Amino acid sequence: MFDSFVGKPVEPGVGTAPRKRRQVLATRLYQPTKRVLDLGLVLLFGPLFVPLILMLALLVRLDGGPSFYRQPRLGRHGRVFRLVKLRTMVVDADAALARHLESDPAAKAEWGATQKLRRDPRLTPLGGFLRRYSLDELPQLWNVLVGDMSLVGPRPMLPQQRPLYRGTAYFDMLPGLTGLWQISERNDCSFAARADYDTRYAQIASLGTDFRILWRTIDVVFRGTGC
Repeated sequence: MFDSFVGKPVEPGVGTAPRKRRQVLATRLYQPTKRVLDLGLVLLFGPLFVPLILMLALLVRLDGGPSFYRQPRLGRHGRVFRLVKLRTMVVDADAALARHLESDPAAKAEWGATQKLRRDPRLTPLGGFLRRYSLDELPQLWNVLVGDMSLVGPRPMLPQQRPLYRGTAYFDMLPGLTGLWQISERNDCSFAARADYDTRYAQIASLGTDFRILWRTIDVVFRGTGC
């Protein structure tokens, strides 16, 4: 699942020391360069996405309830920030989820393993469409702009999901609008397995990797694999 992002192994020998120096320099430059890339792409494509976000927000508002949904998520070093999304669920979503899980053992087991439901009773008709094509995530461009998130990184998790997460790499990086998990198994792996993707991304993170993930995200979005 990670094959396309794994480079060829380098044999030790002549040239190892210069190569290591280049790797150290690249590592030091990666984070500030990544931030410049985030800002540049958001400012470049923002004028295209803002009208779309406003149009979708109006449709969500006509569907009943507020247009946007702000939710606490864990960021780098465990800092809590407010993630912004277009609302895709009914207004009393938490109560609806509790009732559904109580009455459906299979759904309860699915939620416990993945923290998602393929048939989520909380979704509005419009919300289901927005989720399928990841359009509800577009307002997170604001989170990228203000530095809470990056365009590419681990999927931002809820504070209450932290005990379910079995890795540490997540907390060394900014969460991402897209990432290795989003373009891989996505809805077909357990929540705990997401740590494997985050660890692998931390090992191979580079501007080249980020561009490949962004490119593959376009295909994933058009295939409508979200839920």
